[in-house]
Amino acid sequence: MNRLDMLENRSVHIIREAYSQFVNLCMLWSIGKDSTVLLWLTRKAFFGHVPFPLIHIDTRYKIQSMVEYRDKLTREWKLDMIYGENTEALESKATFPDHNATRLECCRRLKTDALTKTLNGEGIRYRFNHAADEYEIDHNTEPFTGVIVGLRADEEGSRSKERYFSARDKDNVWHISEQAPEFWNQYKTDFKYGTHVRIHPLLDWTELDIWEYIKRENITMVPLYFNHGDGKRYRSLGCWPCTKPVASDASNVDEIIEELKTGKFANIAERSGREQDKEDGGGLEELRKEGYM
Repeated sequence: MNRLDMLENRSVHIIREAYSQFVNLCMLWSIGKDSTVLLWLTRKAFFGHVPFPLIHIDTRYKIQSMVEYRDKLTREWKLDMIYGENTEALESKATFPDHNATRLECCRRLKTDALTKTLNGEGIRYRFNHAADEYEIDHNTEPFTGVIVGLRADEEGSRSKERYFSARDKDNVWHISEQAPEFWNQYKTDFKYGTHVRIHPLLDWTELDIWEYIKRENITMVPLYFNHGDGKRYRSLGCWPCTKPVASDASNVDEIIEELKTGKFANIAERSGREQDKEDGGGLEELRKEGYM
């Protein structure tokens, strides 16, 4: 069994464990490479079916090709989707592009606050009716106690402090020092009432692992990850005002893998194109304590 097999088996086990332990479970899907690999693993875990809803936090600032990719996969795989957003912040233009907020304030409003509201049951749910072969809109969503997230420890410093089953309090606040240890693949899944738990099946995957798995499984990705002749591509995707491409000639998965293996980005952070990371000196820990993804 090679490394990808071991990572896949562990992730599938954690996804199934989460499904068996949490009654109200959902999964975040940001449309990026990590969360899409997580979605792929979930379909593998349940033989082509996703038995819980996906949550997509819509900031209205996603790059158009990301939106097109999201909608295409949603229809093809007949996914049960919940869309959440901070409507008040968007309508009052309390966002970075409108210069009424810093980038981090914008992230807090459009992502953290929107996610908290959605997990508390305020999103709009699109359920696929298999009998009618069409989607139905349901405004009455329910609060979620468990959410599966495509987070990797190597992507950003504060993420390395997470657990596979990482507890938040009832307000989605992360108390790092109070986390239970996870030794020898023993995971704590029994939490007191009111605890909100984030599950991280990709915690030990690396950027290279993700791309090698994408190649092995032939998973289609957002075109933004590849160079299209201008010598640039995206390593990490987010909102267009705060996400920049990196210099790269990699136009396919094999070339991305080669870049990573040869150390092209050895001294360049994966999220170096995320401008909000730089605004507070490169750390997102305080924002993530409040519920940021």
